[in-house]
Amino acid sequence: MPRYLIEREIPGAGRLTADELHAISAKSNQVLAGMSGRAQWVHSYVTENAITCVYLAENAEAVREHADCGGFPVTTIREVGAVIDPATGEPA
Repeated sequence: MPRYLIEREIPGAGRLTADELHAISAKSNQVLAGMSGRAQWVHSYVTENAITCVYLAENAEAVREHADCGGFPVTTIREVGAVIDPATGEPA
């Protein structure tokens, strides 16, 4: 499945409590459970004013459906074309 980066602008996201993050995660899991495997949450990064999520999904529409059903904001959805890391620059 393609990999997507989802940016969710949420003012004050970095100040969300552990209980609030738990509730958001539980809601996401609940929605994903009803999507028949069309989307999978990998992980998310919480920053000062946004949450950036990594998902595997059959398409961007499945990512949008998850957000709509969960009541999650979506600022951008970007399909990942390649993943690189320090090993990418090492000799073959």
